[in-house]
Amino acid sequence: MARRPAAPARSEAPSMPGRLLHGNREIPLLASGRWPRGPRQPGRPGAMNGGGKSDRPVVPKKPSNKRPGEPGRAEGAEGRGLAKGNPGRSHSHRTQSRARLHRATARIRQTARERKGDRFTALWHHVHDVDRLREAYLAIQRESAPGVDGTTWGQYGEGLEANLRDLSERLRRGAYRAKPVRRVYIPKPDGRQRPIGVPVLEDKIVQRAAAEVMGAVYEADFLGFSYGFRPGRSQHNALDAVTVGIERRKVSWVLDVDIRGFFDTIDHGWLLQFLEHRIADRRVHRHVRKWLAAGVSEDGVQRSVERGTPQGGSISPLLANVYLHYALDLWAHRWRQRHARGDVIIVRYADDVTVGFQYRDEAERFQRDLAERLRRFGLELHPEKTRLIEFGRFADEHRKERGDGKPETFDFLGFTHICARTRAGRFRVLRQTMRKRMGARLAALSESLWRRMHQPVDRVGSWLKQAVQGYYQYHAVPGNSRALRSFRHAVVRLWMRTLRRRSQYHRMTWPRFGPIANRWIPQPRILHPYPSERLCVTT
Repeated sequence: MARRPAAPARSEAPSMPGRLLHGNREIPLLASGRWPRGPRQPGRPGAMNGGGKSDRPVVPKKPSNKRPGEPGRAEGAEGRGLAKGNPGRSHSHRTQSRARLHRATARIRQTARERKGDRFTALWHHVHDVDRLREAYLAIQRESAPGVDGTTWGQYGEGLEANLRDLSERLRRGAYRAKPVRRVYIPKPDGRQRPIGVPVLEDKIVQRAAAEVMGAVYEADFLGFSYGFRPGRSQHNALDAVTVGIERRKVSWVLDVDIRGFFDTIDHGWLLQFLEHRIADRRVHRHVRKWLAAGVSEDGVQRSVERGTPQGGSISPLLANVYLHYALDLWAHRWRQRHARGDVIIVRYADDVTVGFQYRDEAERFQRDLAERLRRFGLELHPEKTRLIEFGRFADEHRKERGDGKPETFDFLGFTHICARTRAGRFRVLRQTMRKRMGARLAALSESLWRRMHQPVDRVGSWLKQAVQGYYQYHAVPGNSRALRSFRHAVVRLWMRTLRRRSQYHRMTWPRFGPIANRWIPQPRILHPYPSERLCVTT
């Protein structure tokens, strides 16, 4: 076999002074014998390949194994390239469909804000959009209870895309039919039962999508003292508004308003008229009527309803806010501007309303006018729970002068509001957990511990830790430390009693149980800032 000619050396001795033979090229050398520098590129000082990039490596390219001109010359191998660096961070949404939905909702909100008196005639195509229906499905809790058809979140998701396309088509051509809601009851802190409606999964999806589109319209109309079920507002924002309003304004009387059976007494005719003020799309009205007239199913018996909207549906909070916006909020705002001589504060969270007044005669007049106003729209004030009390910075002094004792308290969103003083003697509103709510929570934990009696201690402790932390997350407000410690102490005693009842020959003593309780039941600490700090940031 013919021997392949030897490949040329990678570098040889310079053929003449000042030059170096490298491969098949002759590269001139500087007088000092160093490699010459290339032209400086624009960018950072000293950069050879542009600003912010790594310099091109000086490792020469590997030459081919054949001389120039030979047939079938092999391709030369490349050396190491530039370092790519870290990829740029993307600021876009995960999917284009999500960005498109957000832009559509933002346009609706902007139009509603700029054109207060206009009515929207085309909204339904935003509701039956497949991408919006998919977002609504993913927003539903996976462990949510099924409706009358028994379809769960996981079962519907097995053929999700086909189901959503079919649902979108039925919504587009008007073939969608709402199904009755399943009626269940949950205990209230006062011992009564609260009726809750559980819609079927498809109704939940469509209602959530419709609530998002319709909410973009009404969010521009709702007043500032309305906090219930609105984006960016929570129960703690309403609590802060009440506290700061009483502490900083001239409030001496508080009207604690309670509407009797609000969700069960909403008039369907008035509700549809309220919706027509801003929405002229007949398809939206038609589907709202379907949800209102779907009826309820209780113990297998289906019956129709002529009033009210079931609690538990995704559309119910929005419909309740729209109803009270026209029946209460606008009227109360005008009443405050026209008839009030002193300061008046109003805070509403769904059907829980607290109104503060400077003068008693104005408070009594407002209560009479409010009862007449609500009666016009089929609503009624609860005669026992609606109270007018003396509350404020001077309530303690005035009541002591009359010999009436300490100022009365009122409950709002799970907290009892009390007239108190700081160490420096300044007036403050003290908020403590309602005793009924704490008792109801402890009773529920006791029942759950009884069912988990024979489970491993670590498993029960992990569950109990989550339950206690969830309780702290809502009730850990400034000034409520004593109630939180009482709650933790009660939980520890309940768990201790449950472990002792696992056997009549128990060996669970307090020295043995102490480390277990300290490991799994967290110590209480304040998680929320002072009302004045958070309210100044959010408003």
